[in-house]
Amino acid sequence: MNIIVTIKQVPDTNEVKIDTATGTLIRDGVPSIINPEDKHALEAALAIKDTGEEVTVTVLSMGPPQAETALMEALAMGADKACLACDKAFAGADTLATAYTLATAVKKLGPFDLILCGSQAIDGDTAQVGPQLAECLGIAQITYAEKIRISGESVEVMSSFGRSGRVVEADFPALVTVLKTINRPRYKTMNGIERAFRDKTVRVLTREDLDLNPLRIGLAGSPTTVRQTFVPPLGRKGLVVEGTPDKLADGIMDTLNADNLLAG
Repeated sequence: MNIIVTIKQVPDTNEVKIDTATGTLIRDGVPSIINPEDKHALEAALAIKDTGEEVTVTVLSMGPPQAETALMEALAMGADKACLACDKAFAGADTLATAYTLATAVKKLGPFDLILCGSQAIDGDTAQVGPQLAECLGIAQITYAEKIRISGESVEVMSSFGRSGRVVEADFPALVTVLKTINRPRYKTMNGIERAFRDKTVRVLTREDLDLNPLRIGLAGSPTTVRQTFVPPLGRKGLVVEGTPDKLADGIMDTLNADNLLAG
């Protein structure tokens, strides 16, 4: 059984900085991590492998050369293979162009049974790449998985939608996006890190390696553009009311009424 897990390297959300002049994220010098929900997708794949099935887990990403760091971390966690779609021509891709490029890379990697993705990335929160990837490949998709069970040549998924849920089964090949509530990702071990750097490598695929339509990649293939990115102002307005209990109560009520907080 061959499982592909898509991962994305994203800025650490505690370290995000915005260029006030251009409204874009400053990525230079900002620590990067594996998108947290993608780690849960990887753990789901590794858990399937741990059941004793003959499973090969391949992690796939699209990004700049430094994304190899995230892929090496995935290899240290237990993935068998890693592949990075990396080319300046891929820069500026929106979700549609990203999904198309990843789909082309998936076809290059060869036959697969299951693709696992995090439901969304913390730097965009669009939740679009997984479903768009399935559409590009023409395969079944099941989203927001909280439980995954492999049964023969199919996958059964229990999905959660707040107060409601569903159970869906799909034949292979299929794509499943997972929620962070599905599991708890394992930690890297010293043996895992040693094996990753000693025995495993990251395969890099450029646009020359892939059968791509140049009008569907990077900025040229991106119908979506971001007009502005900004950090919302933080802070609270404080008010100190002093006096007797009656004056305190009157002061608080006057303030609430002045701001129409008790209206309706």
